[in-house]
Order: sequence, then C-alpha cells, then structure tokens
Amino acid sequence: MFFRKPKIKKQFDEQLVTLIKSTKEDFEQSKVLAELIDDFDDDLQARVKIAESIHFYLFKEARYRKVLLK
Repeated sequence: MFFRKPKIKKQFDEQLVTLIKSTKEDFEQSKVLAELIDDFDDDLQARVKIAESIHFYLFKEARYRKVLLK
C-alpha cells in the first residue's frame, strides 16, 4: 500500500510526456498555418497564443516534476 506512489508517479509522468508531445505538434501546426495564411485575423493569432501557452505550461510542469523527455 505504501509502495504504490512511484508506480503512480511514473504513470502520470508518462501521460505528461505524451501530452507534451501532442501539444508540441499542435503548436507547430498552428505556427505553420499562421505563416501560410495572408489574411491574419485575431482569431488565428489567439489560437496560436493558446497553443503556445499550453505547450510551455506543460513543459514547465515537466521541469518542476523533473521528468526526462525522451
């Protein structure tokens, strides 16, 4: 009962890594889309900023938890 914490931590760390990788892809796709579109509106700019902030928040959380990204 007392020895379950490392297993749970490892499971959530793996979920965090997969989430970071998927948000990185979303962020990169939104950046490329913003560069390709000539008509740059506020909605597209907001989506890029949201994707960027989510990705960097998760990255900062991984640094706080001392998770190694492979």
